[in-house]
Amino acid sequence: MGRERELSRLRTLLRSSRLLTLTGPGGVGKTRLALELAGTVRGSRAGRAQWVELDSLHDGELLPQALAAALGVRERGGRAGIEALVHALGSRTTLIVLDNCEHLADACAQLTATLLARCPRLRILATSRETLRVPGEVVFRVGELSLSPAGEEHGTAELLQSEAVRLFLARARTSDAAFTLGPGDARTVAEICRRLDGLPLAIELAAGRAGSLSLPGILRGLDDQLSLLTDGSRTGPGRHRELAAAIDWSHRLLDPLEAVVFRRLSVLGGGFDTEGAAAVCADGVEGDDGRDRDGVAPRGPHPTVRPEQVVRVVCALEAKSLIVRVRGDEQRGAARFRQLSAIRAYGMDRLAEAGELHDTWDRALDWLAGKSAEALGPGVFADLTGEPLGQEQEILAAAVTYSAARSDRRHIPLAIALARLLYRQEQLTAARTLLSGVLERVQDREDRGAALALAARSACLQDDHAAALAFAQEAVAVGRAGQQPARLANALDALAAARLCRGEFSDAVAVFTECLDVVRTLGRPLDLALCRHHLAWAMLQTGTTAQAERLMQECLPELAARAPLGQLTAALHTDGAIRLARGDLDGAERRFAEVLLKTPPGESFHALYPLEGLVIVAAEREDLQRSLRLYAAAAAIRQRIDTEPEAHWWGQVEAAVARVKERLPPAGAAAAMAAGRRLRGARLVAYALRGTEDGPAGRDSAHEGSPDRAGAAGHPPLTGRESAVAKLVAEGLTNQQIADHLGLSKSTVAGHLDRVRDKWGVRSRTQIAVRVADQAAGRPESGL
Repeated sequence: MGRERELSRLRTLLRSSRLLTLTGPGGVGKTRLALELAGTVRGSRAGRAQWVELDSLHDGELLPQALAAALGVRERGGRAGIEALVHALGSRTTLIVLDNCEHLADACAQLTATLLARCPRLRILATSRETLRVPGEVVFRVGELSLSPAGEEHGTAELLQSEAVRLFLARARTSDAAFTLGPGDARTVAEICRRLDGLPLAIELAAGRAGSLSLPGILRGLDDQLSLLTDGSRTGPGRHRELAAAIDWSHRLLDPLEAVVFRRLSVLGGGFDTEGAAAVCADGVEGDDGRDRDGVAPRGPHPTVRPEQVVRVVCALEAKSLIVRVRGDEQRGAARFRQLSAIRAYGMDRLAEAGELHDTWDRALDWLAGKSAEALGPGVFADLTGEPLGQEQEILAAAVTYSAARSDRRHIPLAIALARLLYRQEQLTAARTLLSGVLERVQDREDRGAALALAARSACLQDDHAAALAFAQEAVAVGRAGQQPARLANALDALAAARLCRGEFSDAVAVFTECLDVVRTLGRPLDLALCRHHLAWAMLQTGTTAQAERLMQECLPELAARAPLGQLTAALHTDGAIRLARGDLDGAERRFAEVLLKTPPGESFHALYPLEGLVIVAAEREDLQRSLRLYAAAAAIRQRIDTEPEAHWWGQVEAAVARVKERLPPAGAAAAMAAGRRLRGARLVAYALRGTEDGPAGRDSAHEGSPDRAGAAGHPPLTGRESAVAKLVAEGLTNQQIADHLGLSKSTVAGHLDRVRDKWGVRSRTQIAVRVADQAAGRPESGL
């Protein structure tokens, strides 16, 4: 189920290659896929399919005899073993399926190489958790089933498009003929499948519990997956009857060094790169202690792992399908890997059995503490400019829980690092809960000041003005007592932000001015630029726009060169708001459009302020419909992500909208608002950029067309498929949704998108959406 595209691709590969190996972790569906594929070759060029199960064979030297027996080949005329096989197969058109080769990989490799060389019309299809590494071998990695998109906004129909969900429902109905989906059940099934990483065997075993457990009960039971996921088919191989057996089969094939690294990697939830793997898995460099040539030495009952060995072992574990490569992270730099959740649970059990759990966690805490200290950098405003450990969030959260339970000294800095990450993700309740625990425990003055300042900023964003002010005032008191200018400046910045949230603009200007005086003594250009920007925003609220404009002229070059993207877009918005206040509508519009183009995709408050700025610009230009549409779209986003704007800014937006509504008939205003609420994602950004210097010129248009006329503008024309992909991008679909819509693989869609970007000279999905909208309305393309 759900493997139609894979089967189509495999049929093509089987026609063009003589050795095709299906690889992947245990339980991913290699055997079932091979069975389905073999069942389609009757009467085809591949010849008759012969199925050979190898899971019960443990001696590689007996492989030729086992294969001969499975094929019905008899030893006659003095021919035995390989010679008998070669004579029997001869020039017959035959497909041999070798199922479950990993435990006999060397023997299978030698036998297949010999048979393929001597039997010209033979083809071999193999399933294995690692490749055979035979010349001419074509490897097809069998992936997990597609999952439903996360989030509350997706309906039942969209959730049911997932291959994993469809498999669960089919197997649940087999287990219980009366099984039906009730209200909200589709979301629970989708979450079950996500927890199981789309692994078919795990999904089938979980669905088999539908006759005895409710769906929420199955979901709760996944906290102990290996106990829940048992009782598979009585007639299937033993490794398919329960998930633990499937994983144990692979684990028994590891050498001692691989087994140690495998179980230690289970601590690294959420994925890891080779640097993290080495830090957590390696015992460190020791003296000459009688290691063998592979560097393995006794360490109690366990071999010693040296840092330089870990990369090789990680690659070996991926080859054996016990870890998987995380696709899509190549652009971020180092390759990342992960253990599927069931495999990780198995590894954690082995880690505890080996008595290595606490030592491994100790290394993980040291590594994370070092990473979090490095991420802070030398800057003053770590909450705003530090590089949060986003890729390590899952292991960081687990480390915070582990260190808290053991009252570990590293708990406080790790908890602050996690709270800072949650703050940057706008998960403010979780951040404040974490910081409350920190403030109850913390003894160090520097850590307390940092936690208080971050708590103040988080409270500001939640409009908890009283708490924000109290936290910030205490942070300043701690900063003054410590006599550390950088810590004091951070606390002053938080206090000024709290004053801004309360509408105390003059007080905010005074505090930001003191902060600027402190930062000037530190000799840090980026921190100075950030402080000038914050002061400029506060001055704008007091009406001192000329001074605010001068401050922005001083800070923008440094921010453009060195500031994190979020801080740069905030500064560009401030500059746009200042231009708006001074009556420079064109300049304000350019700044707001620039912010939209730089803001990452997705709904966040970072995109709301420039959208609302464009609402005011359109109102001032008397583009009434456009103003209301943008306002309605922005208001809908604010409602969905539950965020409130700063009161002074929102007052300007509301005043502009009120003027627009006075000039439109009620029916026209209602229609514009309804149309705006339907705008989302890339379509909203494309609409917002129309008519700006950074977007398509001309008036609004509701028409859509094909973007394949780009050749007329001097770019190579798009193919029909590329045009279809570009149009779906403009509608806000993800790569997976486009793949499902067009019947393509996700990687094929990514390839089409790369070619669209190259032909059009654009980089972001938003720019593609703008170009599609531009061409749909028959306008000349804009420079993006």
